Amino acid sequence: MKPGISAIILTFNEEIHLRRCIENVCQVASQVFIVDSFSTDATVAIARECGAVVYQNKWENNHARQFNWGLDNLPIETEWVLRLDADEYLTPELVDEVNTRLPQVDAGVSGIIFPLRRLFLNKWIKRGIGKMEMLRLFRYQDGFSETRWMDEHIKLRKGTSMLFEHEFVDHNLNTIGWWTQKHNGYSIREAIDLLDIEYGLMPSGPDGAMNSAAAGKRRNKHTYAKLPLFYRSTFYFFYRYIFLLGFTGGKEAFLWHFLQGWWYRTLVDAKIYEIKKACGTDPARMKAYVKAHYGIEL
Repeated sequence: MKPGISAIILTFNEEIHLRRCIENVCQVASQVFIVDSFSTDATVAIARECGAVVYQNKWENNHARQFNWGLDNLPIETEWVLRLDADEYLTPELVDEVNTRLPQVDAGVSGIIFPLRRLFLNKWIKRGIGKMEMLRLFRYQDGFSETRWMDEHIKLRKGTSMLFEHEFVDHNLNTIGWWTQKHNGYSIREAIDLLDIEYGLMPSGPDGAMNSAAAGKRRNKHTYAKLPLFYRSTFYFFYRYIFLLGFTGGKEAFLWHFLQGWWYRTLVDAKIYEIKKACGTDPARMKAYVKAHYGIEL
């Protein structure tokens, strides 16, 4: 018997991934909700064909706000909530683990952490990125997404978290051109996040506990934010590609580490440099600049 889980999937033009995702998550979830940002492709039709319940909400360029809207507005009737992206799915081993272990977890456990397996150009990127673990399953009302522009994590209002053994998979099927366009969009959000660390552009969100893996990742990001622009992205690429043995993964791994570890992070630094050159160190001017030139209200 499946445990009581509602899956929430955020979508915008995800027809290439959505059927795979829904059919996979239905192996553990009794409810599947799609929070769609008014897709213009077949996303909504596919979702309904697969038995998911579709709600639509205006996209505010922020995953955390969209997910928390779902938590506040969806008719969730289950004990647990699973947050999954449309290009993600659970391995067969994780499906079995969730179905067998979740009904037996202690009442004091409010969050479940899954290891992440990343595929790029259909190849598993095994080295150069370190172990990644994410809290993706939590008791309804006990968890929420922290409101950040990038790298948001699920926080718990109460209870503890535990780590499951098996992995979920991030496997995007789009082209390199799509990937670079997407990360160009991400880069301004990442720039805002790093500027917020440095200058406090935004108020802090509600209190909640973050799991140790996410907290360690956040500490590393604060350290990264203190390093010099442009040098840090170059160092980060060589650290991943050489010292963490990313080079052993072949051409696909080189492209992943170069594009995500150097090109993307250099682009982020370029946008930070642009903003600082125009605004100095004045947070109010930075907010106005970002709104005027990138359409983002902070």
